[in-house]
Amino acid sequence: RASSVLCRNILLLGSGFVAEPCLEYLLRSGNNRITVACRRLEKAQELTAKYPDVAAISLDVESDAALDAAVAAHDLTISLIPYTQHARVIKSAIKARKHVVTTSYISPAMEELDAAAKDAGIICMNEIGLDPGIDHLYALKIINEVRDQGGRITSFESFCGGLPAPEDSNNPLGYKFSWSARGVLLALRNNARYWQDGKLVEIQGKDLMDSARPIYVYPAFATVGYGNRDSSFYRERYNIPHAQTCVRGTLRYQGFPEFAKTLVNMGFLDDSPQPFLSAAAKGGCSDDNNLPWNAVTQQLLGLSSDRPDELLRAIEAKIDTQDPEARRRILHGVKWLGITSPDVNVSKRGTYLDVLCARLEDLMMYGENERDMILLQHKFEVENKDGSHNTRTSVTLMYGEPNGFSAMAKTVGVPCGIATQLILDGKITNTGIIAPMTPDIYQPIMDLLPSEGINAVEETV
Repeated sequence: RASSVLCRNILLLGSGFVAEPCLEYLLRSGNNRITVACRRLEKAQELTAKYPDVAAISLDVESDAALDAAVAAHDLTISLIPYTQHARVIKSAIKARKHVVTTSYISPAMEELDAAAKDAGIICMNEIGLDPGIDHLYALKIINEVRDQGGRITSFESFCGGLPAPEDSNNPLGYKFSWSARGVLLALRNNARYWQDGKLVEIQGKDLMDSARPIYVYPAFATVGYGNRDSSFYRERYNIPHAQTCVRGTLRYQGFPEFAKTLVNMGFLDDSPQPFLSAAAKGGCSDDNNLPWNAVTQQLLGLSSDRPDELLRAIEAKIDTQDPEARRRILHGVKWLGITSPDVNVSKRGTYLDVLCARLEDLMMYGENERDMILLQHKFEVENKDGSHNTRTSVTLMYGEPNGFSAMAKTVGVPCGIATQLILDGKITNTGIIAPMTPDIYQPIMDLLPSEGINAVEETV
C-alpha cells in the first residue's frame, strides 16, 4: 500500500461549518498536507488555528490564474464553496489533471465537463455529504439487495431533516439555525415534483407548505414532510421503474409548515429591494435602529394603522389552517417573533426577506450546550420474487455534540473526507463527473461510516 504512505497535498476551498469535520478526518492519516483557502485570509486562519500543521491562504476563485495555480499545486481539491463555483474549480482541475470532491448535486454546468474530466483521467466525486450523499448510499443498498433477490420496488419515499434535538426545539417554529436563515427561507419558495400513486404531482412554491403531511418515523417525533424540488427523475436515477410513488422530501417538526405558510402569505419571502429598509434609508446608517417592527409589518400588509392589535387581526386573516389550536399557536408565534411590536427594532437589510432573516437569526440560533439532530428515513414498498409484499425502512438518526461538531456538519463533512481519502488511496478509481451511484463507489464509503458513528437502522415489516 505504497500509495497510502505517500504525502498527499489537499486543497480545501471554504471554511464553513462542514469544513472542520472533513479536515479533522483527513488529518488522522498523518500523510495528508492540507491547505485551507478562502477569499479572506482571516476566515481560513480561524479554521486552521487549532491545527498547527494546516496552512491557510487567501484565494479568489474568480481569478482563473490564481485558481489554476492553487489547484495545480495539490493532488486533490475539495470544493465546499457555493455550488455555482464548482464548474470553475473542475475546469482548473481538468487543466492540471487533479481530482476534485464536492458535496453538491451535479449541476448541468458540471455534467458538461464529464467527457473532459474522463479525457484528463481525473475523478470528480460529487453528492457525498448527507443529502445528497448518505441518503444515496443507504437507499441504493436496499434497492440493489431487492433487485439481486429478484424483487422490485413499488414505492420509494425518502425524507431528511436537520432539526434541533427535541429538548432544544423550544420555539414556535421548532427549528434553529446553524448558519444563515436565508437559504432555509428561500427553500420555502421551491416548486416540488414527484410521483405519487402513478401520477406525476407538481406543486408550486406558494403551495409547498400546504402539501406537508405527517411522516411517521418514531413515536417520539412529531414530524411532517414536504417534497424537495424535483425528485421525479429518481425513478430512472435509482433504476426503480416500477415505483408508483417516488418522492424525496424535507422533514420538519409539526407546526412548522402552518407557521411558515403564514409568513409566506404575509409576503415575507419578497426579496425585492425596499428603499425604506436599506441601511442608508432616512434616519441614519446601518447601525440606526430606529425603525420598529410594527411599522415594517404595517407597510408589508398595506394597512393604515401600526397598532399591534390591528396588525394581529390582519395577520390572523392570513392564516390558512382552520384548526383553532394551530391558529392560536401561530398567533402566539407571531407575538414571539416581535413583528407587531413597537418596542423591537428592525435590522435594516434591504428587503422583507432579509429583515425577517435577521430577526430569525437573533431568536433562533443554537445556544451554548444545545445540540442539533439529523433524521433520515427511507421507506420502500417491496414486491418480492414470490409475489409477497413487505415494507422496508432505513433510518439514520444522529445528534450533534453540544459545543462540538453539529450532526449536520459531521454527516456532510465526514463522508466527504472519507471519499477524499479513498480516492487518494486508489480505492475509488472511476473517472469523470461521478456520484456514489454504484456499489464500487458507495460500498467502500459505507463500510467506513459506522466507525464514525454514522449508520442506518433497517427494519422489514
